Amino acid sequence: MATKAAATIDADPDAGWSLPAWTYSDPEFFAVEMRRVMRPSWQVVCHLSDVPNIGDYHTLEYLGESIVVVRGQDEAVRAFTNVCRHRGARLVDGPSGCAVAKKLTCPYHAWSFDLEGKLVGVPLKQTYPGLDQSKHGLVPVDLEIWRGFIFVRLENDGGPSVAEMIAPYDHEVQPYRFEDLKAFGRVTLRPRRVNWKNVGDNYSDGLHIPVAHPGLTRLMGSGYGVEAQENVDKMWGPIRERLSNNPSEKAYQKYLPHVPYLPENRQKLWTYFKLWPNVAFDIYPDQVDFMQWLPISPTETLIREISYAVPDDRREMKAARYLNWRINRQVNAEDTWLINRVQDGMASESFTVGPLAETEVALRNFCRKIRNLIPEARQHRSPPPGWSRRPHAAH
Repeated sequence: MATKAAATIDADPDAGWSLPAWTYSDPEFFAVEMRRVMRPSWQVVCHLSDVPNIGDYHTLEYLGESIVVVRGQDEAVRAFTNVCRHRGARLVDGPSGCAVAKKLTCPYHAWSFDLEGKLVGVPLKQTYPGLDQSKHGLVPVDLEIWRGFIFVRLENDGGPSVAEMIAPYDHEVQPYRFEDLKAFGRVTLRPRRVNWKNVGDNYSDGLHIPVAHPGLTRLMGSGYGVEAQENVDKMWGPIRERLSNNPSEKAYQKYLPHVPYLPENRQKLWTYFKLWPNVAFDIYPDQVDFMQWLPISPTETLIREISYAVPDDRREMKAARYLNWRINRQVNAEDTWLINRVQDGMASESFTVGPLAETEVALRNFCRKIRNLIPEARQHRSPPPGWSRRPHAAH
């Protein structure tokens, strides 16, 4: 397995150790993570092709917030909290839709907002003396479009943009024509009874591939690699010429067609990028999937994912995409079994922290960033309750 260390040299004495087990189940630590890690982080919502027309919208629900991304009359895409400014009711329901009459109208009292977020309709307006409609528009949310994908964040802490995070590898992404992608299938939501970090740790872990993923090992041999930059991990594996003895894997190797817009060294390469802290892109010659793991509670996570592809009606390509799904369905099942075992094992009083090999560069980098944001993560045992509210609590 190939590895490459993060660009930053880390002299932290805790660099060779995992985060302590208590941080994967402690409610107070979870609350601090949500404030310091998740609220300022970029979250993928959908692709521009998912909101092609004026009034089309997509929603994302996480951390108790509902965000609506909508295409305006000027065809620009904006993001707002999905909350009416009158009594706080949700404006729209479901993962996607199109605004009726090109307005977002509250189903409670019919306050209406245009697609740019302005309050334009107030029934019985004369009964609200002094109401300044210009001050009661929808609350905007930071939005960034990176190669056709729409990201939002709840708070701006001065951190890097999505483009800045992925910059070390943007040249590798460029040939895949992300801007031309179209969704196939629908967003899948998969609940998992584990802490969100366990999902991410497993995603960026390369050591378990030859142990727990026999299918990936048949496809890639010993070619799986891991790298870590400051805000992005890269994992990759070339599909071998030697045919697997598994029917689905063998058929994928056989039927995967040549992709004319990809360079030769990417015709049979699977590449994975994980953006800090919880968004990932699985990039295959035949399709691109995004996946994010949204924290629900200290021991519950919702995995959200969907597949996209550049339109290609060749029968071989349709077969390859179906086979890709079959192969990765098995990989997902294996990973679910693994992360459940880790979450269960962390409940033992006998386990505090575990050593990280020098080759575990992505996990080392993730742990370092969490410790920098929440120094209490250096403590092997949980501090007394209320630590995050005390004046001396570091931030």
